[in-house]
Amino acid sequence: MKTSNLSGSSSASAPAECIVIGGSAGSIDALINILPALPRDFALPVLVVIHLPPNERSLLAEIFGPRCQLPVKEAEDKEPLAGGTIYFAPPNYHLLVESDFTLSLSSDEPVFYSRPAIDILFETAADAYGNGLRAVVLTGASSDGAAGLRAVHRVGGLCFVQRPDTAEVSLMPQSALEACPAARSLNVQQIARELSAQAGIRPHLT
Repeated sequence: MKTSNLSGSSSASAPAECIVIGGSAGSIDALINILPALPRDFALPVLVVIHLPPNERSLLAEIFGPRCQLPVKEAEDKEPLAGGTIYFAPPNYHLLVESDFTLSLSSDEPVFYSRPAIDILFETAADAYGNGLRAVVLTGASSDGAAGLRAVHRVGGLCFVQRPDTAEVSLMPQSALEACPAARSLNVQQIARELSAQAGIRPHLT
């Protein structure tokens, strides 16, 4: 059940229910160190927004499917979230989480010139999951994700940011840390270990 922590501090007792990840330039290489590390008994849905060219077919599911122990797919409109599945936002659509834990695709205006936008995924997932959310901002060349990470922290979710000095492009993680100083700044291997530690915790999907 969604609960909120208005003080902005994370509740250690709140079980993880969903993972959201956002990145831009260089983030595919970062994700190759994270997503394949999730064990096959990982019970949480994982939602990923990567800034993509709007008019090209995404190959992310094809890239990560053979590498990952979990099923990997492109998110579909009105699709119920399933645990233990990795969802990538499709090109030219924002990815949202609805209050009934289904996915929604939107063609609303870009955010920071990007559609899909990380902020929109993080903010809607924070509304749905509250302090059961875990959010990760990776390397990238815009400030998208900073406001969304702050929204996750505000409801008590746990926030992780790739260390800017390890990022291919440091603007996105640096902006996220400035917006959410309480976020843990880790390298991608450490992020993978943190997320893998959530294995076996059952998500709330209905």
